[in-house]
Amino acid sequence: MNNRSEPKGGTLRGQPDLHHQLLHRNREWSRRMKKENPGLFTELAKHQHPFFLWIGCSDSRVPPNQITGTMPGDMFIHRNIANLVVHTDQNLMSVLDYGVNVLGIDHVIVCGHYNCGGVKAAMGPEFDGPAADWVRRIRDVARWHHRELQALPDEQARFDRLVEINVAEQVYDLSRTSIIRDAWEAGRPVHIHGWVYSLTNGLITDLEVTRTRYAEAVGVLITR
Repeated sequence: MNNRSEPKGGTLRGQPDLHHQLLHRNREWSRRMKKENPGLFTELAKHQHPFFLWIGCSDSRVPPNQITGTMPGDMFIHRNIANLVVHTDQNLMSVLDYGVNVLGIDHVIVCGHYNCGGVKAAMGPEFDGPAADWVRRIRDVARWHHRELQALPDEQARFDRLVEINVAEQVYDLSRTSIIRDAWEAGRPVHIHGWVYSLTNGLITDLEVTRTRYAEAVGVLITR
């Protein structure tokens, strides 16, 4: 299943016992991890001390641990469609609060990805359903940066740039949360990073929009 050998017809989808492959692969993975790192699971069972808080997209093609080469226990992870930071999202806010204030994480990463379906949907015509309300936030981002986006030569360039701008806006929105502001006020060296992952080459680009302190909002300049 992981070798992506499934034909376009999607024959694997019709198998009622497809989920059993996951259980089989889990056992294989457990055996391999125990062999490579005999004390890993013993240590993980004792405590949780991740180095990073990852806020990423739910897209199945962007698995945080795999694309960063990190081990279980290295990352505290939250994912949603188009890696949005919504202050009324109690799931995200709870993860942020626990990650920063309980686990003591000082590096928060917002990672989007090119060819993001959520961003693409926000660029298209209006539609109905819960997803429509969710991506409306990205429509707002596109409206705020309409002039820059329209100056680009084609639709793909606008799509790629909106992915980048959306990440930068979420980094900004994180910096406005009381959780991050209180951490900075207490002297914590919290860094909020904005990254974009490429599906075509597997590489992550740092957008260089990192925030390390609170700044009064006097208009937001989003750079590459």
